[in-house]
Amino acid sequence: MIHYALKCKEGHSFESWFQSAAAYDALSGAGHVACVECGSTQVSKAVMAPRVAAARPHADGARAAPRAAEPDRQGTAQADGPLRGKPDARQKALAALRRQVEANSDYVGGDFAREARAMHLGTAPERPIYGEANLAEAKALVEEGIPVAPLPFLPNRKAN
Repeated sequence: MIHYALKCKEGHSFESWFQSAAAYDALSGAGHVACVECGSTQVSKAVMAPRVAAARPHADGARAAPRAAEPDRQGTAQADGPLRGKPDARQKALAALRRQVEANSDYVGGDFAREARAMHLGTAPERPIYGEANLAEAKALVEEGIPVAPLPFLPNRKAN
């Protein structure tokens, strides 16, 4: 997984995780990376400093290893900071999107590509679905003209 700081053409900054640099390039090139505030798909990588935690001293004077990032409620790792406190507007919007998707769609897990293709071909009834697909499966769906979009959160079934 790779974490990128992103910026849209309107100057809005946001962050997202991707399976790899190639996954970001493929999703961005297909217009599937969009600004969380305005929806613009004209998004580029922004300059980003690495997250490095300082070691904490033990009572005996020895240095402890840095504390690892902890998973937040959406199942993504977040270091201590402003996002760990009171939710901001973006976090509230993401939580609302999650509730909307989970309440109005069927979770199909790893069968997402097969289910989406079957609905597209008319061999399965159309319905809103969400699930998981690897980069090759998602790319094949897009190339076949099947409308798909990545979700900015992990399904609850996958969250820690």
